[in-house]
Amino acid sequence: MNGKKGRGASEDEGIRVNGDLVKFLAYELASPFDRLRANANSKRQSSPGKTSKFSAILAGKPQPENLLPETRQNRLQFNILAAIGMRISHGIPVQADAPVALTIGNFDGVHLGHQAMLARLKKAAERLGLESCVMIFEPHPREFFAPDKAPTRLTSLREKLELLAAAGVERVHVCRFDFDFARIPAEDFIVRILQHGLAARWVLVGDDFRFGARRAGDYDMLKAFSAEGGFEVEEMPGFTVNGLRVSSTAVREALAAGELDLVKCLLGRFYSISGRVVDGDKLGKKIGFPTANIQLKHNRPPLAGIFAVEVEMEASGNETPSSLEVPSLDTLRGVASLGVRPTVHEHGKPVLEVHLFDFDQEIYGRHLRVHFLHKLRDEEKYSDLEALTRQIGRDVDNAHKYFSSLSRAPALSEKKLVQR
Repeated sequence: MNGKKGRGASEDEGIRVNGDLVKFLAYELASPFDRLRANANSKRQSSPGKTSKFSAILAGKPQPENLLPETRQNRLQFNILAAIGMRISHGIPVQADAPVALTIGNFDGVHLGHQAMLARLKKAAERLGLESCVMIFEPHPREFFAPDKAPTRLTSLREKLELLAAAGVERVHVCRFDFDFARIPAEDFIVRILQHGLAARWVLVGDDFRFGARRAGDYDMLKAFSAEGGFEVEEMPGFTVNGLRVSSTAVREALAAGELDLVKCLLGRFYSISGRVVDGDKLGKKIGFPTANIQLKHNRPPLAGIFAVEVEMEASGNETPSSLEVPSLDTLRGVASLGVRPTVHEHGKPVLEVHLFDFDQEIYGRHLRVHFLHKLRDEEKYSDLEALTRQIGRDVDNAHKYFSSLSRAPALSEKKLVQR
């Protein structure tokens, strides 16, 4: 596809976007999350005597501060085309409407390495008087080529866009990754997309960045074309925390191991999953522990087990968060179960259920963001519902003990964050 009508793309569309992407974006962004919050680093007590291969990374060493700006009063409302302060475009136009400072990647999880890259992008954009722009792909190339072998996602598209907006990105191009896109030669990618479609004047890429058909393009190719193409190009080295390279893979491994302290160290915030409260089988209510069932966007969540959590809730209609009967800072605490519920279903799909403490309201249809603070145990199969009920009671007690070990303020309470 080269932007000509004879190749299937109109002059308005540029690189053509499949209609399915628009529908997918509509599904992901239809219900705005009322509040986007950057999570401060709070001190928490880890499980006594717990050791792992990650212990040396965390033990006695300071954790980096979150690179996301403080968003205590910033409520970011999203719709299908735009977020306040951030424009979202589907695909690449034939000709850009304004020059940009650009970075390209998947940004799954928007971890500290990504945040460092976004901070550098924003600084360059301000220095050069350009709009800061991020180009991402949907689906992830590895999901497209080998869906069964692709790594599980850390963030849905909606969550990723929220985090990019919180980092101060002004524009995001969501590019449909398909066979046509994958076949674009690296040289055409530079000319058609970077030069014409995005009018990139400054480009930042990671040290492992590849682009174009057969991944033929890299930083050296961009550098060779930069003078003729009229843009500067810089390479971002790997970002490390206490000697560990920060990457989406490292975050996935830590989540799978239940090492939530390390996850926070790599993300600069607690890991969270957001979704709409949907109708369930009401089993929790029947056994005395009612739960909010959160709709999962993907069937392979990166973590599983029973967790102490804090939850944020979006407002509904004209209702504001302050009008909800919830604790201070609009943060609810509770216990979450994320797994296949082996006691209830033989071959169940992953389900996220949250039992909220001191809360008794109908919240079907609301959007919740669940922050995973501490893993209590792995998921287990019990002989019957009575045994399961007794264990849930112990989980609730253990979660209360965990929260009592914290300072009085919720773990999500905001502090002034340092932007690097």
